[in-house]
Amino acid sequence: LTEDVYFKSNTETQIPQWVLKLIFKKIASIFAFATCGGFKGKTEIQVTCPKLNENKTITAAFGYPFRLNEASFQAHPDVNVCNVNWKSYVLIGDYSSSAQFYVTFAVFVFLYCIAALLLYVGYTSLYRDNRKLPMIDFVVTLVAAFLWLVSTSAWAKALTDIKIATGHGIVKELQPCNHQEVMCYFGSVTSMGSLNVSVIFGFLNMILWGGNAWFVYKETSLHSPSNTSASHSQGGN
Repeated sequence: LTEDVYFKSNTETQIPQWVLKLIFKKIASIFAFATCGGFKGKTEIQVTCPKLNENKTITAAFGYPFRLNEASFQAHPDVNVCNVNWKSYVLIGDYSSSAQFYVTFAVFVFLYCIAALLLYVGYTSLYRDNRKLPMIDFVVTLVAAFLWLVSTSAWAKALTDIKIATGHGIVKELQPCNHQEVMCYFGSVTSMGSLNVSVIFGFLNMILWGGNAWFVYKETSLHSPSNTSASHSQGGN
């Protein structure tokens, strides 16, 4: 019984609270890059030309990494509508830099969380005895929180522009739609709810990493340098 109580108390002191938060951060990073990187959508425009008695829908498909300037319009079946080759017309904008930065960073965070968990679970004593590892972890945590803020803010701005570029305003940007013989009406665009969720998870990750910085800080020598030095001297004796 005495050994069992000692094992439980020793386990509680050995496992800091930030380890549990590290698991939540790993899960949150998965949702961040999955909801953004897996998106596929399309925008539809109804094209009508009374003289030719044609009324068809043209579609432009887009998705991650959101190079909209490569998303051309197509009709189904693949024919010219109102004597216009719609394949030569594309959406406006290239938002791949913001999207790829966000997704790539989220993937790196996921890999770092796995490595950090393996380090702590497999080499707990090494993490405790080495004063540099907690300090490195603390610095990485602060940098990660800052990069989550930067990448999510950039992606949120890009998402706003993507919604504009694929929305009602695209009709005015298409040159054939400005001709009197061709009438264009905005049809629909795929819901971007999952992309909104990716922004939410981005800011959630920033909060998790920023809040977890305190728990990581408590593991460093900056929090209690005297206690750390005492523990090392006792270990030497």
